[in-house]
Amino acid sequence: MKRLSLAMATLVAIGCASQMHPGSGFQYATDAAAIKATLDTTAAGWNRGELPVYLSAYVDSATAMGSTGLVRGVSGIEGQMKAGFWRTGRPIQSLSYDHLEIRPIGPDQAVVTGQYILTGGGRPDRTGWFTTIWVRTPRGWRMVHDHSS
Repeated sequence: MKRLSLAMATLVAIGCASQMHPGSGFQYATDAAAIKATLDTTAAGWNRGELPVYLSAYVDSATAMGSTGLVRGVSGIEGQMKAGFWRTGRPIQSLSYDHLEIRPIGPDQAVVTGQYILTGGGRPDRTGWFTTIWVRTPRGWRMVHDHSS
């Protein structure tokens, strides 16, 4: 418990520090737009049936928490998607996002929360909430963790 408290205090301190020094590190307008553009790319890839485009938003070592528990790595996330949403080799429903909130927690880190919306496919619409953790990489902003429910 002590380690968890220390970790939370560190994250809060990093988040506060990034807010106290505008112009150094996270540039809200630019970085939030880049993260949103990456999310838009994932939804567009998903809706075209291009799972690799959807998965390109994750770092190779990413983790994801879903209804079946924790999976590790892009291949684990791919398996999770194929088992739950791509059983026919294509997405069962179309994907979009809403209620996005992007919060910097450091100069090169952000937490993104929002709602995913799955529609069509002759099925009832499905929605859920997600929290993702992002880092700035040489390839741009990428997810290191995704918790969707």
